[in-house]
Amino acid sequence: MPHSVSPEPSPSATEPREEDGTLPDAPADNVEEQEKPLQRDNPESIVAGFTKEEVKLEDLFNDDDEDEEFPSSSPPGAMVESSPPAAPLQLAPAAKYSDPEVMLAFYQRLFPFRYLFQWLNHSVKPSNDFSHREFAFTLQNDAYLRYQSFPTADLLRKDVLRLNPSRFEIGPVYTANPRDRKTLRKSTAFRPLAKELVFDIDLTDYDEIRTCCDKANICHKCWSFVTMAIKVVDAALRDDFGFDHIMWVYSGRRGAHAWISDKRAREMDDQKRKALAGYLEVIKGGAQSGKKVNVKRPLHPHLARSLNILKDHFKTDILEDQDPWSAPEKTERLLQLLPDKVLNDALRKKWDSAPGRASASKWADIDALAKTGVSHNLDRNALWKAKQDIILEYTYPRLDVEVSKKQIHLLKSPFVIHPGTGRVCVPIDLKRLEKFDPLGVPTVTELLGEIDAWDAESGRNGESEEGKKVQDYEKTSLKPYVEYFKSHVAGILRDEKGVKREREDDDAMEF
Repeated sequence: MPHSVSPEPSPSATEPREEDGTLPDAPADNVEEQEKPLQRDNPESIVAGFTKEEVKLEDLFNDDDEDEEFPSSSPPGAMVESSPPAAPLQLAPAAKYSDPEVMLAFYQRLFPFRYLFQWLNHSVKPSNDFSHREFAFTLQNDAYLRYQSFPTADLLRKDVLRLNPSRFEIGPVYTANPRDRKTLRKSTAFRPLAKELVFDIDLTDYDEIRTCCDKANICHKCWSFVTMAIKVVDAALRDDFGFDHIMWVYSGRRGAHAWISDKRAREMDDQKRKALAGYLEVIKGGAQSGKKVNVKRPLHPHLARSLNILKDHFKTDILEDQDPWSAPEKTERLLQLLPDKVLNDALRKKWDSAPGRASASKWADIDALAKTGVSHNLDRNALWKAKQDIILEYTYPRLDVEVSKKQIHLLKSPFVIHPGTGRVCVPIDLKRLEKFDPLGVPTVTELLGEIDAWDAESGRNGESEEGKKVQDYEKTSLKPYVEYFKSHVAGILRDEKGVKREREDDDAMEF
């Protein structure tokens, strides 16, 4: 076992983790969070309206860690160069995605280390944005290494090939190199400075309303919940907060993660992150709670826009595909959300006389019976509002907001392999969001087989017809995902270069 693994790992390092979930935060600090009221009417106040508070991390350190591998913290000034390609690994014919040699071949031949570096570094030249960034590795034996850091993409790649982790996570940029944290005289000198704003959508949070699957299982029908959530959250982040560099990444099994790389987003403190997460949180309460949507009227523009996005999905993805009120106990849930007792009794009588009536028909029955005047005291405006709330309850994003609230929260890196499915955690092109197929995302063994098939068919020893070197990912179905990631990173680099130039111009004006 590599010497950087603690000989006596702490219990949290070895106990099994939920495969699709995010990893735990660093130990909580002793500073009480100062609550500030949510200002839904002014999204920009969330980004700009809070004062920066210091985060004390006295309890952040784990003295059982060993950091001898990379004691130096100074980043070199040279451009990043890739490691020379190692000889391709020969895999057994029946190799599975969980086999260590399969993982090693993937990291060696397919993982886009160069673009990952540029994405996290915001420049092609090494800087503290990368060298002070925390990485956390989950090894093949489930040992868990935190506070790993690397001056360059090349050193990250070399350590990944050495340790061959089953996956790795990305944390914040710190004030100092994470490997040097024990040498600092004051623990307050080691604190998070920046991290991408992130959001997590997990289909297990929809188990009470999806009827096709549950737990870790998914199908095309329930994936529509993720599609709806991405549309709503992405629109809010762009239109209400002005963020541009948003990348959605498939989690590898049953969800998606959003990474927002705008400089304003990366530098948000925990209070601002919590407020923004609260701005997007509408569904509240557990599976046994009553009404989960309680919003003020008139509807906030974000909610009005969300309803406009979701109304067609409600008709097809909910009423038709999920058929959420087919069972009697589910029908009672629908009646609980309607405001008029007389109307409810009439609906219950009608539905009891027609067992198996489809949810789309039951939804139409609400207005049909209301128009007959069955309830003389019916408040039609209250009924209309209740129907809006029902649409939101069954379609609005159910976010794991705890993931978004703190800079120190670790999140699975794009392009790692999901340990339960073997699928690559690929970015999702929003221009093709409706066509994204989570069950069609390539597995690691499929990709390695595609490389072998390309080499055998072309007979050109890894070269194109023009004699140019063909990268291994270009020989596989991973290519469009890497190319999308590459274009996303290029947009970040262009903006960051402009910000740097403006800063240099401002400095030049000072006499």
